[in-house]
Amino acid sequence: MANTLSYENPQNALRMALFSGPLSMFGAKAEIAAREKGIDFEVVMVPFEMQRLYEPKHPEVIRVNPKRQVPVLIHGDLEIFDSTQIFEYLEDLRPEPPLWPRQITERARARLIEHKSDEVYFPPIVRLMSLQEKPDDPVAVAAREASERFHLEMEELLAGRQYLAGSYSYADIAFYMAQLFGARMGAPITEATPKLLDWRDKVTMRPAVRQVVSAMAAYLGSQGRPLPAFMASLVPVGRQ
Repeated sequence: MANTLSYENPQNALRMALFSGPLSMFGAKAEIAAREKGIDFEVVMVPFEMQRLYEPKHPEVIRVNPKRQVPVLIHGDLEIFDSTQIFEYLEDLRPEPPLWPRQITERARARLIEHKSDEVYFPPIVRLMSLQEKPDDPVAVAAREASERFHLEMEELLAGRQYLAGSYSYADIAFYMAQLFGARMGAPITEATPKLLDWRDKVTMRPAVRQVVSAMAAYLGSQGRPLPAFMASLVPVGRQ
């Protein structure tokens, strides 16, 4: 399974390498998916620290991704970036267990949820990142309201089903990671959406999710950053 190793050994040339960062939401999405698939891969954590963020950029990330961002996936002579593109490749590479629904309309709905998690839900959360000391700023208020509306939309999807698109899928992985950052930034899931809270508990218990999120929680704890309760419960005693 995955190891955090240096991708400089020529013997690793045909092995799958996922370039990510300790606080990369999109990198975590890709890593969870690869773990769910049971794929043999290594995680390359690029340089990151709270003040400078992702500077200096990892040379392989710069080379492969014109946006200069993680995640980047290298598998033999294949070099791709973007978590959604990585999802699609992993599904083709290892069809079992499936992480897109089999039925065409359900698959389309799952893909839409994954897209909306990244492109509709997450941008307001990003705006909250710079407004942690200004919770009453109109932009922060609007961002939290947008997240609450999205939570209600996801609550409706869970009526009569365990996961957002029926079976567990990339849609669940995507929104789980997005809401994790929402909870960190002051836009948590609340008792107003009880089905969504139950859904989060169910996803948190998945081994692939626990492994990735516990590492992220441990990193945040090492930096003295507060953790939502559902994340704090994943940090081993002594690493909080």
